[in-house]
Amino acid sequence: MTAAQADLHIDRPEVADGAALWRLAKESGSLDLNSSYAYLLWCRDFAGTSAVARGDDGRPVGFVTGYVRPDRPGTLLVWQVAVDAAYRGRGLAARLLDALTARVAAERDLTAVETTITPGNTASERLFTSFAARHGARVEREVLFATDQFPDGPHDPEVLYRIGPLTDLPNH
Repeated sequence: MTAAQADLHIDRPEVADGAALWRLAKESGSLDLNSSYAYLLWCRDFAGTSAVARGDDGRPVGFVTGYVRPDRPGTLLVWQVAVDAAYRGRGLAARLLDALTARVAAERDLTAVETTITPGNTASERLFTSFAARHGARVEREVLFATDQFPDGPHDPEVLYRIGPLTDLPNH
């Protein structure tokens, strides 16, 4: 672990972090940007299934947002992952994802992680396939939303990655 990684603290986001999460998503260059209101609401209502990495000054430098699927209470859907450009390439996204899944698994019976990735998003593909490998889980892929299902113009398809079963998390 580098000194820069040691100075990071991963915890739950707070409403006050919403603006910073919005900026990180905007500056990512690859995420679908939601309204700033959505990030504030996310930090209020889904803090328990999301994580933020803070630098030594307390400022968010990365985040993972997620929620537990109502129809599959053992499944955590990861919505967005973003890391400040100055912190990329250091494994922070993987640390955030591991910390979040460990926390959620300690609170409930977590058996799977899902996310969607647009084709060609190599960084996300690597993040989630390496997560599966670290946890000895399979990865299943299928198109969740096709291009023609998006009403607001051209959009790449969203491919669902289902990772599981997870057997080496704290609740197992």
